[in-house]
Amino acid sequence: MTNRLQTFFYSLLIISLCGELFASDISLQNKIYTVGFAQDTLANDWRKAQVDDLRAELKKHANIQFIYTDAGGNSSKQIRDIEDLFHRKVDLLITSPLNGAASTAAISRIYNQGTPVVLITRSIMNDNYTSLIAPDDYQIASKAAEFIAHKLSEKGKVLILQGVPTATTSIARTQGFLDTLKQHPNIEVVSIKNGNYLRSDAIRATEKVLFEGDTFDAIYAQSDSMASGARLALIKAGISPKDKLIVGIDYINEARKAIRSGEQAASFTYPTCAKEAAEVVLKILHGELVPKKISVESQLITYENVNLIEPIF
Repeated sequence: MTNRLQTFFYSLLIISLCGELFASDISLQNKIYTVGFAQDTLANDWRKAQVDDLRAELKKHANIQFIYTDAGGNSSKQIRDIEDLFHRKVDLLITSPLNGAASTAAISRIYNQGTPVVLITRSIMNDNYTSLIAPDDYQIASKAAEFIAHKLSEKGKVLILQGVPTATTSIARTQGFLDTLKQHPNIEVVSIKNGNYLRSDAIRATEKVLFEGDTFDAIYAQSDSMASGARLALIKAGISPKDKLIVGIDYINEARKAIRSGEQAASFTYPTCAKEAAEVVLKILHGELVPKKISVESQLITYENVNLIEPIF
């Protein structure tokens, strides 16, 4: 009789524990999580696509509320946005710092106070974040330098259209290119102009170089939007883009059309990383461990494979 009573009470205990675990699981599923994204700017179509892609990914999950801000390309505004999202008590912060150095203190403070921080494509000056998701900008730049050196038969002049100078992407895309060119002494960089990842700024930058009389054989544009701006400036000056070796990064539809027509030699795919970021966000919110750094693949696109690979947008 005693054994039967013990078995009975043991069964009740198991049922009770299972019930609590089930209730806890239901509670997690029913909890509404708020994810905030402090974006650099929505004036850049790639940055806008990044927000749109992330919103679409997180929309698949009914218990996640996604909010975002637009700093309009202003680093101080982006830092204020980051702090504001923290004070609004978001469950997780996502950002892509316009100025890695300037943003480090605010992001570190938020991370150290217990809010998970996911950095997407751009980093800060220390490891005070939960996860960084990005392609390898330094390696992309190195491959761009090798491609240009090969296509110019190891002799020629290059114009660099740099992205936002304070962004870690631009820093890596410049350093990787310059470091690799040390192995190609007859390839000369005639000028590095800031194009801020924008068509309009790239137009003005290219026009300035042409006005100053600097000659160049190739353009290394750190984004395809800047490559588009450079082509417009060349056409306005009566120069065919086909006469210059143009290499970009991102691989957007404009780049695909330009590569097909011979007005751009190559591009490197640069995904918005929204899908990977969404997966990491879900894991973090459910208490799972995630890698500190996640590298997303990039691929060289030329005339040979342009019809086989879809643009990122």
